[in-house]
Amino acid sequence: MSEAVWHDSLPSTMLEAAKLAGSGAVSGTVVAAREQSAGQGRQGRQWLSHAGDGLYCTFILRLNVKAADLPCVTLALGLAVVDALSSLTGLRFDIRWPNDILWETRKLCGILARLENGAVLAGIGVNLNQLSFEDGLRTPATSLRLATGAEWRAEAVLEALRAPVESYVKLEREAVLRLFTQASSYVSGRRVSVDADGRMLYGVTDGLDEYGFLRIRKEDGKRETVLAGSVRPMD
Repeated sequence: MSEAVWHDSLPSTMLEAAKLAGSGAVSGTVVAAREQSAGQGRQGRQWLSHAGDGLYCTFILRLNVKAADLPCVTLALGLAVVDALSSLTGLRFDIRWPNDILWETRKLCGILARLENGAVLAGIGVNLNQLSFEDGLRTPATSLRLATGAEWRAEAVLEALRAPVESYVKLEREAVLRLFTQASSYVSGRRVSVDADGRMLYGVTDGLDEYGFLRIRKEDGKRETVLAGSVRPMD
């Protein structure tokens, strides 16, 4: 199996993985850190990455994909994380489109995929051992420790992730869309609000389009496809 490169501390595993990808690192190489000083979340947000609290890693994946394929790759990564965490814990998890893994409506994991230096850089951050979270988070958060009552080693969780990640990102698009629709309570029939760069949409989710974007049936009956935005439940 390809290499897992561990660091005690990094500004960002995504930035380090980009350097390795540019140097020819093989597919499946993963950069992991026990803490990050400048962890990256979606839409430029910071991902809190204190030492011992979580798994912070970025996979380098050599896939034959274009930028238009990244939404579906993100969905595949979510399926891989759910597969791995379910196997480890026996718990059931939800996926909030496009990239949040939830346990009992609280955010456990975030995913960020980019195409850079000839590779897909798949950043995954999993909350492992936090017992509390700061106020003011956009989404209430949780950790594997709160969910299971046990402490977790980042190395063990990473090893559980590696095979599912390699497997799911190789699936055909149609299979990913079908599996994601089955795994996520947010894909169809969910009343939601969507913050699309400051423009608010309200309606009921109405499935995924062929690229993995979320369709919304708005309150006026018209359908709109969400290309990017923060989806929140209204029920």
